[in-house]
Parts: sequence; structure tokens; C-alpha cells
Amino acid sequence: MIINKREFCVNGISYTIRSAMEKDAKELSELRVQIDGETENLDREKGEAFIDIPAFERMIKMDAEKPRNLFLVAVVHDRIVGFSRCEGIYLNRFSHKVEFGVCVLKDYWGYGIGKNLLKESVSWADSNGIKKMTLSVLETNEKAINLYKRFGFEIEGILKNDRKLADGKYYNTIMMGRFHE
Repeated sequence: MIINKREFCVNGISYTIRSAMEKDAKELSELRVQIDGETENLDREKGEAFIDIPAFERMIKMDAEKPRNLFLVAVVHDRIVGFSRCEGIYLNRFSHKVEFGVCVLKDYWGYGIGKNLLKESVSWADSNGIKKMTLSVLETNEKAINLYKRFGFEIEGILKNDRKLADGKYYNTIMMGRFHE
């Protein structure tokens, strides 16, 4: 689905949140690899599960057409610095929910970009009959967990020893969900 763009100004940085467009595919492909290399909070290491330009183009086109998908980008001075996706499940028993994911370049943390991508996604979900949003988050990412809680997400479960990080230790994945009646 496509939403109207929104303008934000936080801590002196102005940015736009808008729906992804097919012309964003090259930039998104490169950005995803960069962000994956900046933090261990995400599922992938740098370069893993690479999505090339044609695959991003197909994803963006599909997300624009499907009513329970939403692909948003955050843009600062014509540069994409973060993105989020809600992906619907198209089996009847799960048709009421979407899975949410978000990532932002480390240089742009602290400007409310992740929060506003989440806020726009929650608003879209609530106004389009989506009853449940789900997400997963690394147990040590307390800032994200607290943000999700402020938006009504609850911890629904813990996947124990789910990830092995660079320090060689195992970490839990927190499963969170938000139900909107």
C-alpha cells in the first residue's frame, strides 16, 4: 500500500517519511548492507541474505499493490537513511496480522527516525483493519524494546539462545506483538 509522505524535524534534522518507490531499489540494496554491518541488533551480518536491485524493485512493487504490506523509507537531503516494512501474511488464519521490521543508519540514530517509521506503520495498520503487528528484537536492544512498549507492543515470548553474536555468546530474541481491537 502507498501512504502520503510526512515531514519531520527532530533535533535539527529535517526528514521525510514516504512509501518506497521502485527508483529507490539501488539505494536500498546498498543501504541494507551498510546498516547490517553497523550493528548486531539485526538478524544479518554485513552482506548476508543480499537483496539485489531487481529483487528490491519486485518487493517495492508488490508492497505498493498488496493491501497488507507497507514499505516506508526515511529520506534526509535526498538520501535514504532508514526504512521499515510491514509484511502481511496471506493465509486466511493469519490475514489479520503483519510483521514489522525497521532499520536506520547509525549516524541517524537519535533523530526519531525509527520511532516515526514505527508510528506511521502503526497508524497505517490501525486505519486499515490490521488487528495485530508482530516483531522480533534482540534482548540487549533495550532502547527498541522500550520504544515498542510505548506503542502498545507486549512481550509475547522469548526464543532462548536464538542468536550467536560476534562475542561468541548466545542471546535471546524477544517476540513482541500489538493487538488493536
